[in-house]
Amino acid sequence: MTVRTRIAPSPTGDPHVGTAYVALFNYCFARQHGGSFVLRIEDTDSARSTAASEAMILDALRWLGLAWDEGPDIGGARGPYRQSERAEIYRAHAEQLLAQGDAFRCFATPEELETMRREQVARGETPRYDGRGLRLSAAEAEARAGRGEPHVIRMKVPGEGVCRISDRLRGEIDIPWAQVDMQVLLKADGMPTYHLANVVDDHLMGITHVIRGEEWINSAPKHQLLYRYFGWTMPELCHLPLLRNPDQSKLSKRKNPTSINYYRAMGYLPEALLNYLGRMGWSMPDEAEKFSLAEMLAHFDLDKVRLGGPVFDIGKLDWLNGRWIREDLDERAFADRVAEWAFNRQRLEPVVPLIKERIEKFTEIVPLAGFLFSGLPAHDEDAFVHRKLDKEDCVRILQFVSWRLDALDDWHRDRLFAAVEALAEPLGYKLRDLTAPLYVAIAGSPSAPPLFDAMALLGPDLVRARLRHALVHLGGPSKKQTKQWQKEFAALDPGPWPSVGGK
Repeated sequence: MTVRTRIAPSPTGDPHVGTAYVALFNYCFARQHGGSFVLRIEDTDSARSTAASEAMILDALRWLGLAWDEGPDIGGARGPYRQSERAEIYRAHAEQLLAQGDAFRCFATPEELETMRREQVARGETPRYDGRGLRLSAAEAEARAGRGEPHVIRMKVPGEGVCRISDRLRGEIDIPWAQVDMQVLLKADGMPTYHLANVVDDHLMGITHVIRGEEWINSAPKHQLLYRYFGWTMPELCHLPLLRNPDQSKLSKRKNPTSINYYRAMGYLPEALLNYLGRMGWSMPDEAEKFSLAEMLAHFDLDKVRLGGPVFDIGKLDWLNGRWIREDLDERAFADRVAEWAFNRQRLEPVVPLIKERIEKFTEIVPLAGFLFSGLPAHDEDAFVHRKLDKEDCVRILQFVSWRLDALDDWHRDRLFAAVEALAEPLGYKLRDLTAPLYVAIAGSPSAPPLFDAMALLGPDLVRARLRHALVHLGGPSKKQTKQWQKEFAALDPGPWPSVGGK
């Protein structure tokens, strides 16, 4: 058997360190066994998937040094490698399940399903699909579909018994079928859900080992059932422990920067970040903390992955990155890496229009624009003092702007301005007053080159991190304030405003 592993990110945001972590373990396992490592883009969420996000993901993985053998950019014998280009394949397989009697059409509207869930909660039951679509005869369902009535296709799930999943690291896992919902396989728009597309793609692409995060354990019964319905052999499963914050919660951008782009912009070496991710849940036989990708490949053993939740400790990453800089870069290599990181023409040219009219000699560049090439500012609380804003005003403004920008995907100067300007009147501030604490949070001082141009240049990862850093420095809102402000924020505009308070 030729080992084939894959990484299948969704292009719906910034490239996540969790994606790199899972990709690294898949890459090592495939390379160790002389197999193939496949990159597949799961872009069936047409409302959120973007070409820009896909490009960032591919660029970030390349920067880390993880090369794939097949993918959307290089092709391969099992393509296409974007799920949006495989819609007819999924539809044919969904129709096969219908014909076999292993799936059914459901015509329930979103409103009907929401009513169903509310009634279940009122009765003290766990909200789940109640099987109403199964009460339609096959002939009636086909007739309604033929008339063009909107519907989804759901999979049938046993009502009793236990599903036993075999996991390489965890052994046998029993999950009662009563906990498994009748999953939607094909949405009303004809696009598949993750579960159908995942199983079909893994089979057709010859994936032999599915190495993924432990958050997918509860989905394994659905996948196992689909393999059985299709008469296919299921790949071996291996669920890796999740990366966690220091408080043991799941790694999230609200507590730790999670974008690979952030660490790249902050000046971490790709070798160091990959080394650090390799330490997450696995260690070298001699317990060495610093090792290269080649050294990891030479000693990697998937069966030695530890199941305890690995803590993503930025302080430890800083220490490791420092070792890589001191021990692996001579003076020439150091200069080359610094130039490659930030001090190059491509990075400098967009800054020129912001500073050229503001300086009289080049020595003024660093004091004026140094914040564009630095990490998190060393804030002075007095710098936030403003004649019309007290400390609570500053915290409130920074928190509302942070929530607003967390959901902003279209990151350019005019869009940033519009997003912040839209907050001024509802919050009761003039725009020039509202932006005052933003200057300090972003640039480290009350005066700087044009704020929104600077934010566009810095990019979403550093801007969001600096806003959170400023909030922490100012003490942030209390739990009571947070709850109240979340309600106020949600009431500003129920449409395009991001959700807050969730995971």
